[in-house]
Amino acid sequence: MYLLYSALLAAALLLGSPYWIFHMLRHGKYRRGLGERLGVVPKKIRSECRPSIWIHAVSVGEVLAISELVRQLRSEYPAHRVVVSTTTDTGQKLAATRFGVDNVFYFPFDLAFCVKPYFDALQPPLVVVAETEFWPNFLRIANQQGVRVAVVNARISDHSLPGYRRWRPLLTRVLRSVDLFLAQTPEDARRLTEIGADPSRVRVGGNLKFDISPPPVSEIVAQLRSALTASAAGPVLVCGSTVDGEEPLLLGAFKAVLASHPASVMLLAPRHPERFQQVADQLQQSGVPFFRRSTWKGEPLTGSVLLIDSIGELASLYALADIAFVGGSLVPRGGHSILEPAQHGVAILVGPYTENFRDIVELFRSQDAVRVVSPADLSRIFTDLLGKEVERTALGRRALETLHSQRGATQFTMDQLRALLNRGVSEAHSA
Repeated sequence: MYLLYSALLAAALLLGSPYWIFHMLRHGKYRRGLGERLGVVPKKIRSECRPSIWIHAVSVGEVLAISELVRQLRSEYPAHRVVVSTTTDTGQKLAATRFGVDNVFYFPFDLAFCVKPYFDALQPPLVVVAETEFWPNFLRIANQQGVRVAVVNARISDHSLPGYRRWRPLLTRVLRSVDLFLAQTPEDARRLTEIGADPSRVRVGGNLKFDISPPPVSEIVAQLRSALTASAAGPVLVCGSTVDGEEPLLLGAFKAVLASHPASVMLLAPRHPERFQQVADQLQQSGVPFFRRSTWKGEPLTGSVLLIDSIGELASLYALADIAFVGGSLVPRGGHSILEPAQHGVAILVGPYTENFRDIVELFRSQDAVRVVSPADLSRIFTDLLGKEVERTALGRRALETLHSQRGATQFTMDQLRALLNRGVSEAHSA
């Protein structure tokens, strides 16, 4: 099975190489860390001889989720080096900022010759995978080398579940290499066993993202707050993680807001960096005054849009919002996490497509801590909430209270990882 999988993956990489090369040349995507992905272990990772705890976090959301876990592992296991791999450039940048550039690297392609050098260099007694990255060769080699493997903050989305079901006979074999699954919810735990995980290894651990600490006040937040105050600009709409098809809807709603609140400001943060120029072109065509974050020099923002063409600043920018809209939800993309604006006690709006975060959104809806709006109602809800300060403030307060009520997943996860590590040490001694 593994030989066939490796052959198919290698063929897919080879056949897809023209696509990767095109995007490397045009957008710079996939270029960074190519050697690391191909199994060339960077010197910064090979430089230390002590054993490592290897945590894999795909992108920004997963890096944020495991941040407190990394801190606690470093504190409790000072003899071990805690290293973090990511798949995306944005995740790599945030991980380098949070955990130190010498402790992060790009996750290798799931081919034995790419993966094995990392296990040989790191000698990890424990590998922690955030959410659901079931790479067969990676898990097989970990198992062969006696490495304990834990999948934490695990979830199975509505979108991915049918595919996992189809491959259940093969997945059952792959998932035998995982010693511990910590699911976000009971439903995720049920789905894990449905696709082949051993029920005795599955527990409900909660969602690590509820434990994320609010980001410190960044330089850009301080600059914007000063500029907004100086020009009496506001209210402020922060529209984050937007995807293709959403910006025209949001700009139309913003024009309606300007009719009743002419000093309003929108901070617009597209999800993907390669779309920054596309969104800038849409803004140019819309006729709404706008600035780009990368070139903004402190000009008054009254009645305009600030395009956030930067990486890693959105979480702190939500602190400026009177209303936050979380994207990927007005069009069928599954939505993005609403926990970052909730940390700031901000009134939150999302569109109807939130299946990727179904449990979080349903929890917040049950507490009247988020509003789900259709594209047709977007202008009306924005304007209505801006005109009702008491209602808007209460909505944000309930969001913060709901977030606080769910904390504790990091401590539970830490307890489970400690037990897993101790079990591995005991078995090694007895052997």
